[in-house]
Order: sequence, then structure tokens, then C-alpha cells
Amino acid sequence: MRPNPRLLPLSLCIAAALPLQAAEKYQLDWGRCPAKDPVPIFTDTAPTGDEKVTPRKQLQTTLEGDEQTGTVDMPVFNGNVALNRGNQFLGADHVSYDRDKDTYTAEGHVRYQDPKMRILADKAQGNQAADTHTIDNIRYQIVSKRGNGTADRIDLSGSKGELYDATYTTCPPEKRDWELKASRIDVDTEEGMAVAHNAKIRVGKVPVAYIPWFKFPIDDRRRTGLLFPSISQTQRNGFDWRQPIYINIAPNYDDTISPRIMTARGIALDNEFRYLNESGSGVARTMWMPNDKLRDRSRGSFTYQAFQNLSPNWQARANLLWLSDPRYLEDFNSSAVGLAQYSAMSEVGVYGRGHHWDASISADHWVRTDYTLTEASLPYDRLPRITYNLDTPVGVLFRAGVNAEAVRFQHQNYRNFATGTFDQTGPSLRIPGGSRFDIKPFVSMPLQGNWWFLTPTVAWRYTAYQLDGDLADNNAKDRAIAAEALQGRYWNRDTVPDTVWQPLVKRNPTRSLPIVSLDGGIQFDRNVHWGSKDYVQTLEPRVFYLHTPYRDQSMLPVFDTGLLTYSWGQLFRDNRYSSADRQSDASQVTFALTTRMNRESDGHEKLSASIGQILYLDDSRVTLPGEIPLKQGRSAWIADANYAFNDRWTMGASYQWDPRTKQRDLVSVRTRYIWGEDGIVNLSYRYRRNLLEQADLQFLYPISSSWSIVGRYYTSLRDQTTWKHTVKPLEIVGGVQWDSCCVAVRIVGRRYVATREGDLRNGIMLEFELKGLGSAGQDTRRILRRAILGYFRDDLYLVPPEALSSGQHTVDPDPIQ
Repeated sequence: MRPNPRLLPLSLCIAAALPLQAAEKYQLDWGRCPAKDPVPIFTDTAPTGDEKVTPRKQLQTTLEGDEQTGTVDMPVFNGNVALNRGNQFLGADHVSYDRDKDTYTAEGHVRYQDPKMRILADKAQGNQAADTHTIDNIRYQIVSKRGNGTADRIDLSGSKGELYDATYTTCPPEKRDWELKASRIDVDTEEGMAVAHNAKIRVGKVPVAYIPWFKFPIDDRRRTGLLFPSISQTQRNGFDWRQPIYINIAPNYDDTISPRIMTARGIALDNEFRYLNESGSGVARTMWMPNDKLRDRSRGSFTYQAFQNLSPNWQARANLLWLSDPRYLEDFNSSAVGLAQYSAMSEVGVYGRGHHWDASISADHWVRTDYTLTEASLPYDRLPRITYNLDTPVGVLFRAGVNAEAVRFQHQNYRNFATGTFDQTGPSLRIPGGSRFDIKPFVSMPLQGNWWFLTPTVAWRYTAYQLDGDLADNNAKDRAIAAEALQGRYWNRDTVPDTVWQPLVKRNPTRSLPIVSLDGGIQFDRNVHWGSKDYVQTLEPRVFYLHTPYRDQSMLPVFDTGLLTYSWGQLFRDNRYSSADRQSDASQVTFALTTRMNRESDGHEKLSASIGQILYLDDSRVTLPGEIPLKQGRSAWIADANYAFNDRWTMGASYQWDPRTKQRDLVSVRTRYIWGEDGIVNLSYRYRRNLLEQADLQFLYPISSSWSIVGRYYTSLRDQTTWKHTVKPLEIVGGVQWDSCCVAVRIVGRRYVATREGDLRNGIMLEFELKGLGSAGQDTRRILRRAILGYFRDDLYLVPPEALSSGQHTVDPDPIQ
């Protein structure tokens, strides 16, 4: 029966994309069919020859066998016959050879091999002078890849061959989960490509595509051509087709151009240029959309990420980002990560690191990614920032060092300010800047033994500013307004009298103060027998004392400083602020206790538990604007525990409870169970008072060796505005995947928060992968990798994206579509 010439959508996908060979996004998983040779390696192979120096046609042919008959000009060899020329080998039971014509005929258990291909056949004949061969009824293997198959006949001419009535697959012969069958396959082992004519692709015994003509790779070399398209259907984009075109410019340069059609929004063009040299690499990505129907405007983005080693100690790095508008991340992401960003940073600099030091000179710039905010909400740009840190031993007992930083702060609203301009919150603000120099030399004496440590540290922090005139005036007015308010007189910046605020102006304020700390701990241990195993249990009390005197810092601006989140690490820091604009005054003692239980045989941690609290001996008077001062007394308790029921099942919990308010500040519970080699389930609950309450279930459950189901249910348990109990999904993922020896099919459905208003949208993604040939459809693995921590087992201990603080990270402008 003649094949139906109609091309199904899957046929179009495969036909358009089979001439691919850029670098694989993921390592192919051949775990279900470990590598083995469909055509076994021949033990009587040819000696190594070098055809790069001498063409194979010019090399001498040698023949040998158990028995020789015939004539001198036309010898006949019988039994274990071996015909060798360079690295070309042909073995058979019987070979007749014509010396005058340099031709042969081989029959019986024919074996052919060269560096690119191995063949088993019934009969072969060829011309050694022309390096042409015809081999009948063959079973073949392409050596450089897992490609193998059968054919009625192959005509070889040097590195090229034509296989008739042929099949091709990367599956083992006994389990051909997918197979390509063609009337003819042209193979060029020198180029590493093959061309199939009148081809059908079968998955199992089911035909899924008929393709009249296409090229496909037979080795791992990169080459110019079409990559597999990305295809999806979503409410926002409609039918979404992205067709990457790969251009192999040079061994260390390439470019990928990706035209894209979104039926609900319009057309777009993506481009990715990559380069690699002896001392660095870089990636530049651009996207341009002439008219996005979603916003009725043009859209675009640009990112550049690169590094260049300048010397053994110095490296230049760039991480640049440009977005056409503040709604770009919301509209071109399909994950909560894009919505969580209110700003994104570009940075470029030179960074150095030595044995006891590190230094940098850099500049950064912020862009707004939340349309509900104004430019005034952005952090200051640092143009430039210079840092130097030193920590080196001095003599036998001491360590000394310095942390230094010099920064020029400048805000976009100051550079771009125009009188009389307005935004959605009212008149635009003029935000002046300034410069800051901060230096903190220190000396410590780390004393320690096998079971104890004691580290006294003395530091001095000096910070000096040079403020723009407007900023110095505004600070003086704010201080005057606050002071007068205590006397019952209420003014604003426009009404406060000059005689009141002008004496308070300080254009070059400074701060100088000492910092003294003492950190000490003891470790006790004992041997315990639990169940049927031996463990070592430790008990580790730790005390940290900090004293920093009060200095009035109300005249200092706030450029890049915030209050750090209260956590275990904060118990042992000498400043509760993130940068140099504020140095907290302190007279406090931290008490902490940790216990661990490690398996004696291999050190595996069975149990760890920690609890700690800060005792504030005095009130802390230094604050940021709007911050409530810390009072004398006790901080919130911090507790953390992790327990391994066995090597596959672990559970952990964190808890913070404030004795002053009698309320819990934070609760986090997490558990993980690992099924077999691939399966996993993660269950977590997160609560932070007046901020969030969320639950998250992630799983990959293997039904069988090939079938598995995947899913995620990530939900908020509170309404963010009223803080009432309201269950609202943030992301729901459900899917099924079939991953056999050499075929994988994944279908995934998603429901996710797509806008800052909380609107939910749906999407369905399908990926069809013929291992060793390519995949068509959406990149479902990228989505599942983000949604399920441990989907790739190598990611098991990575920090999930939701654990990162929002607004402070450069983002991929198109991470998931």
C-alpha cells in the first residue's frame, strides 16, 4: 500500500527538526538499556592505519585464511578469511580475489568494519581500488552512536553508503521501542549525517509519522540546522510554536535564532549567541516582538552573562539585563518566580581573589519589573563599588584583617527627574545620592582544642559619607521635623523653618565605634547503640557575647541597608543590618545548644537538633526609619531539627517563638521520601507571621520501570490582604511520563498564578522524545525540574526557588514558556 502523503503535526515537527545537533540540554538517560553493541566487536579486526596521512585507496590490501586455492592471479581463501587494509577489515568464510581488477567476492559469515561502522552480512563484493563495496542482507551498527538497524543491501563508497529497504534506531535489537524504516537511507560517516527517503517512524508497532525526506545526525558533532521545535498551548499565548535554527559558526562560537508564533499574541524572534575561548565564555540572548497583542506594544529583552579570566587572581564578569517594560517578566513567564520579582539587577565588574584576600571594582544598575510600583521603589545604583577584604594569620595566635568598601550611590529618579511629572502614585520624587566609605579592621585570637574553641575579636568600624546637597538638606529637615514633633509642633519638609533645619545640615557625616565579641563552644560526645547500629552522639553548647556602644546614626542616609531576617545565622552576627548605613548597638549574649547523632560506620547523620536565643542586656537604640527599637529582654527562640528515619526518609522542622508576644513567628516542616532510583515525594509547610502560610506537595511516583506520574500542589493557606484562612492554589502540576529504554513521552497539565492580581491560567504540554534522535514539543523536563525538587536526582540538595528572597536576583527573562 502506498503511504499516505498527508503529514500529521507530529510528522511536521520531526521532519522540520531532525537535522539537529547542538549541545544536548540534558544528558540522555540510557539507564534502562545500558550500552552494548548490537553488532559485537570483532576479535580479528584490522591493524590500525592512518588514512589521514595516506588515503585508504592507496594502502595495500592483505589477505589471509586457513586455506588457499585457486591461481596466483585469482586466489580463493577458505576458513577464517581476513581482508585488511589500513583500519578497514572484512572477514568471511570464503573470499575470492581478482588481483588484476583488485576486486573480491566474500560469502559466509561476512563481517565488515571500519572506524565508523560495523556490519554483519551474508554476502559482499567490492573493488578495493575504488573503495566501493556492496554488501547484502546486513545488520549494522554506527560505532560513534548507538544507531543500528538492518537493510537488504548497502552500497559503500569510501565514507558514504546507501542502505536499501533499511531500518534505523538507537534501541537495542531485542527491544526496538522506536524504529525508522525507509526505502533508502544515505549515510555519510565523514559528515556524520544520514538522509532518509520515504520514511516511517514507529513507536512500538504503531506508526506515528510518515516523512518523505529528512536528514538526521549519526554522531555527536554540532552542525548547522533546525533543532526540534517547542510547541505548547496556553490560555495566554494560544498555540505557541518556537522553531530554533542552530548555526555552528566555529568550534567555539554558535548562534541560535528562534522564530516564534503565538496565535493569541503575535510573532517574536529570539536569538542566543554563545562563545568560548581559552580564558572565558559568554552568552548573549535577545528577544524582540514587534507587536504584542496582549499589551498592544512592542516588547523585547536583552541579557548578557560572561566571564573572562584576566590573570590567575583576577576575573572580569558581566551579568547584564534590559527589559522593554515593567510587565515583561509577568507576561513572558509561566511561573511564580517571574511574579515574585519587583526589580532585577545588572552588574559588571572585575573581581580578584588571593590566598588571604579578595577585592573587586564593579557597577550595578536596577530595573523595575513590577508595574504596580514606581521608579522610586528601586534600590540605588552603585556606580562604582570598590571592595577589599583581608583575613590573614599574624604570628602563631592571632588573625588580623580588614573589610573595606567605597561606593557612589545614584538613583534613577535623580538622573531622570523632570519637574511636573507624575506617576500612578502622584508627583515623581527627586531622590538624591551620595558616596560612602566604610572600613572595619579587626584582630582575633582563635584558640581551640579537640573539644573546645574560644575566639575573642576586636574590631573598629569607621564610616564616612559625602552627600549630595539635596540629600543632606532632606536629612536635616527630617531630623528637625522628628524633634519638633516631640514638642507638639508638626511640620513637613515644605513648612519647616530654615532656622530650625539648616543648623542640622551635615554634608559629610561620619560614624566611628568599636565592636567586641567573644565566641566559644564545647563539644561532648559519647557512643550510643540505637536499634541495631552504633552511633556517636555530640552535645555542643555555644555562647556568643557581643558589645557595641551606641552612636547616634540618625544623620546617616539609608542607601542599601535593610534589616536582616531573624534566623539561626543571625544569632552569631555582629550586626543585625545588611550593610554599612547602620551598625546596631548591642550588649547581648547568645546561648545555643546543638546535638547530633552520626552513624559510626559511615558518618551518616541520623539526627541533628539545635536551639538558641539572644539575651539583650540593654535596649538597642539604633534603628532604620520606621523600625521599632529592640527592648531589653529575650529574643524569639530559634529551634531546628532534622531526623532520618532511614536512608530514604528524612524529616525536618524549624520553629521560632517570641516570648514577648507569646506568638509563633515562623514554622517550617518538611519531609522527603525517596522511591527506588527515580521516585521522590516532598511535603512542606511554611508559615511566617503576617506574611505567608503555604503548603507544598511535590512527587514523582514510579508505577513501573517505565511509567511514572508527576505532580505538584503548591497553595497559599491565607489571603494576603485580609490574612484570613483561604486556600488558593499558586501552582498545580499533574502529568504522566513513559520513559523506556530509548523513548520518552511526557504530558503535563498546569494551573498557575499568571498575573500580579492572582489570576489563574491553564496550560497543557506534551513532549515526545526519541532518544538519540531528538524530541518534539514543550520542554517539560525544565518545568518539572523547577516544580519537583529532586526530579533530577543531582538536584536533590539545591535550594528551591521559593526559598530565595524576591527582588534581589538577576533573572532569566524567558525561563519557562
